Formats: sequence, structure tokens, C-alpha cells
Amino acid sequence: MANFDYELLVQKSLKVLICDILKQVEKDGLTNGHHFYITFATNRNNVKVPDFIRKKYPEEMTIVIQHQYWDLKVTDKEFAITLSFSDEHQQLIVPFDSIISFLDPSVKFGLRFVLNQEQPQLEPKAKSPKGPNAQKGSEDNVVTLDQFRKK
Repeated sequence: MANFDYELLVQKSLKVLICDILKQVEKDGLTNGHHFYITFATNRNNVKVPDFIRKKYPEEMTIVIQHQYWDLKVTDKEFAITLSFSDEHQQLIVPFDSIISFLDPSVKFGLRFVLNQEQPQLEPKAKSPKGPNAQKGSEDNVVTLDQFRKK
């Protein structure tokens, strides 16, 4: 007799939903005020981000897809996107299995996921002490693009 892991099956289905949404954005762009906050684990082997980003966000980070993004490419397993960090364009490759949360605040829609702990992670590095300019709290994981938002 088969045992079904319904939680895992639902999470896989919802990540297909995110894939489908991003494929539509890849094709048509963002419309009707939609924008996304996507939080993902940066400590997974299959996540590709520049070293300075991984150093700043060693466990997870949130990106905003709204006005300033380029080269969105979506496959069934991951999406690639170019974003601006300190006025330099950087490509990120985010596998869907590394996504922790997805939010479209324009329609008050959000999803939260439990990550598979068996997925390979990068070896943890010794934590460096935080300087006086370090932010506190969970905001350390958020990259804000407020300066690019229309007012």
C-alpha cells in the first residue's frame, strides 16, 4: 500500500505554479501592478549568486521583481534573472527547490515553503563579526529597491 506525502506533493505543485507565473512574466512582462518578493536559500549548492551576495546573505535573501530586472529566463527547474546591486547588473540563478517564500502584494497572495533538508548545502564558513553598520533582525535578508519604485 502506498503512503503519500501530501505536504511534499502540495509544495511541488505550488512551485510549479510559481514556475508558470514566472514563465508568463518572461513572455509578457509584469502587468496590472503585479510584483514579487521571492525569498530563497542562498546556501544551496545549486543556487548561483555572486560571491559578494552570498557573503552578505549566507543563508537566505529576498529579491524584488518589479521595475528593474532584466533577462528573466525560466526553465522547469530554475529561473535566471539579472538585478542591479550597487548600480552593477548581476545574474542570479534560483532553483525552484530553493524558494522559501513567494509573495505578490498587489493581490495579497503569498506562499511559504519548508525546504528539503536533504538537499546539498554549501559548507558553512566561520561567521565574521558584524560591524557597527550591520543591520539587525530579519531585514538583513531583504534587498530593497525602494529607490527604483514609482512614487
